[in-house]
Amino acid sequence: MNLALWIGAALLAAVALAGGLTKTFVAREKLAAAPGGGWTAQVSPGFLRTLGVLELLAAVGLVLPAVVGIAPALVPVTAVCWILLMVGAMITHGRLGEPGFVALNSVYLVLAVFIAWGRFGPESFAG
Repeated sequence: MNLALWIGAALLAAVALAGGLTKTFVAREKLAAAPGGGWTAQVSPGFLRTLGVLELLAAVGLVLPAVVGIAPALVPVTAVCWILLMVGAMITHGRLGEPGFVALNSVYLVLAVFIAWGRFGPESFAG
């Protein structure tokens, strides 16, 4: 179980890192032209960069606290924050009629639920 939670956290951190780097450093116009990126044309550049920075922080928060042993309770807290982010992403893609991206975000959401459940519960770092 512990290994599965580590793998899940690493996978989710990789997704968050990729999304965060893209939203933080790629031009909004280029993102808007990409599949599933149409929503970026409807938000301010500041909002997009803020979202990117939050995703970068999530990438760090899903793994680093447990690796260094400092405040490892941040791992499940970060997973809960990711759940909220994915709910917003699913709503956004749903409104734009992009069911494939809704499904993809739901996979990320389920993975985050697994991490939050496991790290708050049976495989908590507190023990």
